[in-house]
Amino acid sequence: MTQTDRKYTFTSESVTEGHPDKLCDQIADAILDAHLRQDPDARVACEVCATTGLVVILGEISSKAQVDHAQVAREVIADIGYRDGACGFDAKTCAVMVALDKQSPDIAMGVDQAVEARERGGKDTGAGDQGMMFGFACDETAEAMPLAISLAHRLTKRLTWLRKSGELPYLKPDGKAQVSVEYENGVPSRVSAVVVSTQHGEEASQARIRQELMERLIRPTIPAELLDENTRIYINPTGRFVIGGPEGDAGVTGRKIIVDSYGGYAPHGGGAFSGKDPTKVDRSACYMMRYIAKNLVKAGLCRRCLLEVAYAIGVAQPVSVLVDSQGTGVLPDDKLEALVRRAFDLRPAAIIEKLDLKRPIYRASTNYGHFGREDAGLPWERLDAVDRLRELASQL
Repeated sequence: MTQTDRKYTFTSESVTEGHPDKLCDQIADAILDAHLRQDPDARVACEVCATTGLVVILGEISSKAQVDHAQVAREVIADIGYRDGACGFDAKTCAVMVALDKQSPDIAMGVDQAVEARERGGKDTGAGDQGMMFGFACDETAEAMPLAISLAHRLTKRLTWLRKSGELPYLKPDGKAQVSVEYENGVPSRVSAVVVSTQHGEEASQARIRQELMERLIRPTIPAELLDENTRIYINPTGRFVIGGPEGDAGVTGRKIIVDSYGGYAPHGGGAFSGKDPTKVDRSACYMMRYIAKNLVKAGLCRRCLLEVAYAIGVAQPVSVLVDSQGTGVLPDDKLEALVRRAFDLRPAAIIEKLDLKRPIYRASTNYGHFGREDAGLPWERLDAVDRLRELASQL
């Protein structure tokens, strides 16, 4: 999105931990974490799908670790809250199928030794795949995220807390939230619509659910100054949401990439994050782009920042780097791009080292978006490059 004088509305959504796609993401990242705890150099590309009574774990893993993949899956499912048949899915009784192979040696060859290293000698890590990766930050919220996705994540996070704390015991794990923000002159002015759908027990009436979620979820989460008499609020608009989770809809890893990133407010290259070790640049490079964009915005060098980087498989250096401040930069975009190239090493090995990505931190990133999560201690949310960027910018 870019600054404009016209009035417009932008909408983003989030999902809870118990959404079937997000359940699969969490299992994949928990398996990645389990391998990294024992083998920081593990190569993991884990995919998960789930349906009524069944979880399938598939993909390619080359690792020295000894991991009971089925047990990891059951622990995640139970932690989310699927512990008995009342939710339509049970960690103890669901079947878990494991179909894992090793990483292709053709791919491993390019990752182990980049093209540049093979041509000039030495050693360097090549990108695990080709593709383009985006990062974004803006000054709409304290966490440098677009307002609509930030509010949607706050709703699903609180919805899960209301369930797990027992405050609303009829709530079940599956749920979604959607927020529409109206802009005037490129600045958020009000929330025009809120949609919340939550799985619930048979005993709860729709009148009770709507009343209690309005008072305990929406009003405590959406700032009062953004709500008015014309804000449309829909709570379980179908009138019933008892059947949910994998029983209601099959789940697949990587199907919530827009929820995971910027809610559609900024581009997404298409690669999913969950289940992938950091040699996969569609994960690690997206994290690096977010880190750079956030530090540029917090350094006061622009109010909005979109970055794109692109790689070729087996090649260490990116084939392109783009900086777009969407007309908000204190320097021209070509100078901001030169600043980024000077300040940051964008080779995969350098990104992994800079953000310390060989640690088991990934399941913590899976819920409520991978970005803007300042409460989770994620390294790509740090602001430790602000001073250096200001210093280098003063030299341009």
